[in-house]
Amino acid sequence: MLEDLTIKDFALIDSDYLEFENGFTVLSGETGAGKSILIGALSFLLGGKAEVSQIRAGKTEASVSGTFYIKDCQCRQNLQEEDEALNALEWLSLHGIEIENNRVLLRRFIRENGKSGAWINNTPVTRSDLAQFSAFLVDIHGQHEHQSLMKVSEHRKFLDERAGITEEVKEFTNLYALLVSKRKLYDSLSMNEGERVHKLEMLSFAVKEIEEAKLKKDEDTQLEEEEARLSSYEKLFSDIDEITGILSDGENNLVSQLKNARRTASHASAMDKSLEKIEERLESSFYELSDIADEFSNYKNNLVFDPSRLQEVEDRLSLIYNLKKKYCASVNVPLSDLFSFYEESKKFIEENSDGNNQRDLLAAEVKKIEKEVLLKAQNISNKRKSTAGQLSEEVDQILAKLGMSGTHFGIQITEKDESEVEQKCGPYGKDNVEFLISANPGNPLQPLAKIASGGELSRVMLALKTIFAQADKVDTLIFDEIDTGIGGEVAVAVGAHLKKLAKNRQIFCITHLASIAVYADNQIKIEKSVSNQITSSNVYTVKGEQRVMEIARMLSGDSSTEQSLEHARAMLSKYSEV
Repeated sequence: MLEDLTIKDFALIDSDYLEFENGFTVLSGETGAGKSILIGALSFLLGGKAEVSQIRAGKTEASVSGTFYIKDCQCRQNLQEEDEALNALEWLSLHGIEIENNRVLLRRFIRENGKSGAWINNTPVTRSDLAQFSAFLVDIHGQHEHQSLMKVSEHRKFLDERAGITEEVKEFTNLYALLVSKRKLYDSLSMNEGERVHKLEMLSFAVKEIEEAKLKKDEDTQLEEEEARLSSYEKLFSDIDEITGILSDGENNLVSQLKNARRTASHASAMDKSLEKIEERLESSFYELSDIADEFSNYKNNLVFDPSRLQEVEDRLSLIYNLKKKYCASVNVPLSDLFSFYEESKKFIEENSDGNNQRDLLAAEVKKIEKEVLLKAQNISNKRKSTAGQLSEEVDQILAKLGMSGTHFGIQITEKDESEVEQKCGPYGKDNVEFLISANPGNPLQPLAKIASGGELSRVMLALKTIFAQADKVDTLIFDEIDTGIGGEVAVAVGAHLKKLAKNRQIFCITHLASIAVYADNQIKIEKSVSNQITSSNVYTVKGEQRVMEIARMLSGDSSTEQSLEHARAMLSKYSEV
C-alpha cells in the first residue's frame, strides 16, 4: 500500500506531503482545482511519461517520491536473471535491491532540460524498470479508461486475463508467427522449377565473382582517397613545397624568425618580469611551429609519384564499380550493400539448391506446425468459452449491486470465418470475442460498444476491475472519475461497492459526488488558490468538521448553510465515521 507521497513543483503543486491510510480514500475538490494532478504526479512516480510541461511554472525541476509497504509474499528459491518476477519481492530480488521492514522508496524527477531520473530505494533504474516494478504495487484506472470497452479488440484481452491464459496466448502468437514465416518460405520455394534453376545459376555466378574479387571492408573508400592523392601529385607537391618554404626552407622562414623573436623576448622578460607569461606562450608557439615544419618536411621527402600504383588503384576501383553496377542499386552505394547481396545470395543458394527435396521437408514442417497451432487454438478457445459464462455471471452480480439490476452481461465467442482451414486462426487464436449487454429484462443481447451509455460503461469497467482484483496481487487500486455519467441511488451503490472492495485493498477514488465520498474511510481535498498572480493546487486531509463542510459543498455547492451541514452530518453518520 501507498504510505506517503511527497510532491515538489509538479504542475500546479508547489510542495505537498501526504500520509495515507489503508481502506477507502476519496479525493475531492471543486472542478478545476487539480484533482487529477495528484493522480498525474503518482502516475509520473510509477513510470509514466516525463515531460518538461509537468514542471511548475518558474521552476527548474519537478520531483515526486513515495513510500510503499509491500506485504510478505511467497518468493521462489534460486531465481535466475532470465526468470520473470511473479510479485514485487521477486522483482526486487532479481534486480539486487534490498528493502527494510517491507518498505520501498520510489523517487523520480524531471528537469527543464528534459533530463529525468528514477530510483528504487538508492538504486537508479530506468523508466521501463520503474513501470514494470510499480505494476505490482498500483493499478490506476485512468479517467475515461472505460472507453476501452468501446474497442472490440480489447474484449479478448479482458477475457484472457480472467481465464488466466494471457501468457499462453502470447506463446501461441509466437507459434503463429513461426507458421506464417514458414509458409512464406515455402511459397518462395514453390516457384517454377525453370525459374529456380535460372536464379540459382545467376546467383552462383555472382557469388563466385564476388569471392574472386577478395574485397575488404571499406576498401572502395580507402582506394578513392589514395587515387585522389596519386592523381593530384604535382599540385600536392607544389602546395607542400610552398608550405615548407614558408615555414623552414626559405631565406626568411617563419621558424627562423620565430627563433629570433623568442631570443629577443627572453632578453626583454629578463628586464621586465611581467613579460614572462607572454614569453612562455611565444616559446610554446616556436616549438609547435617547429614540429609542424618538421612534419611537412618529412611528408614532402616521402611524397613519391608512382604511376604503376595509380594504375593498380584505378583498375581495382573499376572492378568494384562494375560489381556494384551489376549487383547493387547504384555505383554510389557503400561496399556493405555488395556484401549484403553476397550473403543473401549464398542463403538463397543454400535454401534452394536441394530443390523439391527442400520443399517437401518444409511442407511437412508447415503441416506439423499447423496441427500444433490448431490444437493450441482449440485449447485456448475451450478455456475462453468455459470462462465466459463465469465472467458473465460475476459481472451480472456486481452490476446488480451497482444499480443495474436486470441488466445481463454476455460474451459472444465466434470462430473466425475464413474458408481455408489453416486460415481459421489468427495471431490470438480461432476466436472473435465481443462483449454484449441487455440493459432491460427480456431484451436481446446487443454489442456493448453500441448501446451502453457512459455511466453504464463506467460501471461495467468497475465490475471487471473488481473481479480481476480478487485474483490480483496489487494492493492499491486508483479510480479516476469512476462516477462519470451516474448519480442518485446509483452513486450510493457505487460508493458502497468501493467501500466493500476496500476491505482487502487500498482504494483511491476521485469523485465529485457526495454520495460516494461519504463511504470513504479517509478524505483528501484539493483546492486551487492564487497568490501574487501565481496559481497553486493545495492538497490536504480533511477530518471532523472540515470534512462535514466539504461534504456539504459537494452536496449543494454551499458549505455555509446549516441545512447543508446537517445533511452532510446525517450522511456521514449513516455511511462513515466523521
